[in-house]
Amino acid sequence: MLLTRFDPFAEIRDLERRLLGAVEVPQKDKEGVNAFVPTVNTREDDKAYIVEVDLPGIDKKDIKVNIDPENRTLSISGERKFKNEVKKEDYYKIESSYGKFMRTFSLPENVDADKIDAKNENGVLTISIPKAQIEAKEVKEIPVK
Repeated sequence: MLLTRFDPFAEIRDLERRLLGAVEVPQKDKEGVNAFVPTVNTREDDKAYIVEVDLPGIDKKDIKVNIDPENRTLSISGERKFKNEVKKEDYYKIESSYGKFMRTFSLPENVDADKIDAKNENGVLTISIPKAQIEAKEVKEIPVK
């Protein structure tokens, strides 16, 4: 008999992908170990779309942000490397946590890809995606002959 492990959060992750426009959210790596999936918050104001990614303890050199203007996608990837080692006279403790991650999001058509800005401060990666200025087209009346 084939046993399948129940994942109570699978439907929630699927809903997140559909609501937030995420194209790809890796859940398990090749060995079947749960992958690191950072928390993402998105918001929009009059001038830009803002993406905030929680990446505590991750150095900015281990983070890559790519935009594909042809497919209109934003990809955030990187690797978490954490090692905490304690040596005392009567014990030795080591904790380590490693994991690669990648999140990909679909972008709307009105994005100015040349002015995207990314900052990593206090463990939060903030990506500002400015909206392109689209000329408002006037309604033109067509005379009926």
